[in-house]
Amino acid sequence: MTGYIDPDRAQFEAFKALDRDHPIEMLNLVKFRDRALYPEGQALANAGLSGAEAYRNYGRDTAPIIARLGASIVWRGTFQSVLIGPGDEVWDEMFIARYPNAHAFLEMVTDPAYRQAVIHRQAAVETSRLIRTKPGTGGTSFG
Repeated sequence: MTGYIDPDRAQFEAFKALDRDHPIEMLNLVKFRDRALYPEGQALANAGLSGAEAYRNYGRDTAPIIARLGASIVWRGTFQSVLIGPGDEVWDEMFIARYPNAHAFLEMVTDPAYRQAVIHRQAAVETSRLIRTKPGTGGTSFG
């Protein structure tokens, strides 16, 4: 798996160019490093944390931020197997975060407390997928 941890500039610009005035749901697929990789000199650089432990630190530090913004985790699942798709994509964490709108998401990622917390995510994650969706309606058919 190729490591995708942060968006590249083109992806972030495309995200920002979309309509911001409706709820968004972000599908998160995350694979952890065996050992967290904090930058040299960071307080936890030599703590020997696993990727999962570092990601829990990220969750702890960002929980008050997402609550303040009116965001929440609306679905969480446990990976079991791939039926269609690359067999090497195995995910340790899978969830959908709902934001009241894209403005709230952008406020989160620019919040100074978030910018400090995201170091845990960067240390924890080997690769990830973060997919923006516009909520639709449920139903009884796939189409």
